[in-house]
Amino acid sequence: MIDEPPSGPPRAPLRTSDVARASGYSVQQVRDLERLGVIPPATRSANGYRAYAAVHVHALRAYRGLAGAIGAVAARQLLTELRGQPIAEAAAAVTSVHVRLARERDEALRAQAALRAIQAEAALPDGERPDDAMTITELAAALGVRASTLRFWEQEGLVSPDRVTSLAARRYGVAAIREARIVAALRSSGYGIPAVRGIMGSLHGLGGIAHADRIPQGRLDRIAARSVALLHASADLAVVVSASASA
Repeated sequence: MIDEPPSGPPRAPLRTSDVARASGYSVQQVRDLERLGVIPPATRSANGYRAYAAVHVHALRAYRGLAGAIGAVAARQLLTELRGQPIAEAAAAVTSVHVRLARERDEALRAQAALRAIQAEAALPDGERPDDAMTITELAAALGVRASTLRFWEQEGLVSPDRVTSLAARRYGVAAIREARIVAALRSSGYGIPAVRGIMGSLHGLGGIAHADRIPQGRLDRIAARSVALLHASADLAVVVSASASA
């Protein structure tokens, strides 16, 4: 669950404790995030203490949402890069985050559709299922991948073709083609090889692909949560972008 930040940061000048209270971070976290470049360096008052402005609170709140959307490291990098950029460039950088999440969602939806198509074929009567075997070249062309990619998937235990000649040429029957199509769908949705290996093992353990289309749903749910986190950061990001552009 995403914590909603307190409303209305106090007016400048702010002490470290004021910024911590308004942003929801601890005093030490505020100092650490300043050191990491998440917020601009504080000015120093006549007595040497840090003096912050309201924009520091907005930057910290924006960081919380950005970290939930794209990860802490990428969030720190983005906020550092925003400082001093013209407003058009800064706004474009923030928009690119929304675009990235939308692209990931589209990839997950395509994977879900592909898995449902594979399920539908598997449910057909025996006489109506495609039963032609493929060579590695034919299957690679059908999936839009390189033959070397199929060999790599085989090495990783994701796809199991038959060997039919003394030269150990690969022959992909119906089961192997289905495995390769599932792997291709998952990889195009952003799943790494270890995750795909675990999913394929689960499918084999369950005895088939009856629930394979549910796999991308978890990714879609995570993308939705990240999108909400980005929405929470939007108002604070607008303040940061405007302040950076006018600095």
